[in-house]
Amino acid sequence: MKTRTLALCAALLVLLAAGVWSASAATDSTDERLIHASGTGEVTTTPDRAVISFAVETQNTDPKVAQTANAAAMDGVIAALKAAGIAPEDLKTTGYNIYPEKQDETRPFGGSTIVYHVTNTLEVTLNDVTRTGEIIDLAVSNGANRVNNLYFTLSTERQQQFRSEALTKAVDQARSDADAVAVAADMTITGVKEISIGGTYVPMYGNYRAYDMVESAAGAVPTPIETGDVKVTASVSITYLCR
Repeated sequence: MKTRTLALCAALLVLLAAGVWSASAATDSTDERLIHASGTGEVTTTPDRAVISFAVETQNTDPKVAQTANAAAMDGVIAALKAAGIAPEDLKTTGYNIYPEKQDETRPFGGSTIVYHVTNTLEVTLNDVTRTGEIIDLAVSNGANRVNNLYFTLSTERQQQFRSEALTKAVDQARSDADAVAVAADMTITGVKEISIGGTYVPMYGNYRAYDMVESAAGAVPTPIETGDVKVTASVSITYLCR
């Protein structure tokens, strides 16, 4: 009986101690003096990737004829690009489409004709942005008759490099703001409780002058392309401990 009583007392002491510790921890957590700050970092650089979307479009009342002509033209474009040093892995077919279009005859009682349009779209990635105008002219000279899009961006390696720089600037900005608030509130920052890293934004900068490429190439005038700059941004949210 005496042994059981002692055991119960010991258990009660353990529970009481745990309760006191829990209450103390809760009080400490509630009494924490915190400053929450956010920061955004930005790095400006020049793009090292150009992505061009070419297309060959053909049409004929016979879909097979339109398809054959399209295949021959696109073969010429691809062959010219490869001969110019574009690697096969930097060439990608992103679309192929055949659709009919009804066209009314102009002569009286002429009825209508079905014309078939065939479009083959090729995406080209350039690792040397200075060749953008050259490659546009080359593709047009060898059969491409449409550009769907042209944009400049960064390679994966440079994205990571400038992301790190942007994050460093974001942390510096957050700390600067927190220091200013701490001084104004007569507090001292003693550490960091939590850091949350936001997303990174790497823009794809478009150059829409490329839409005039057919006229430019037809006149034997080199297509002018200006890459401009891109800005990599990153953000953080930091909770600082204070006293």
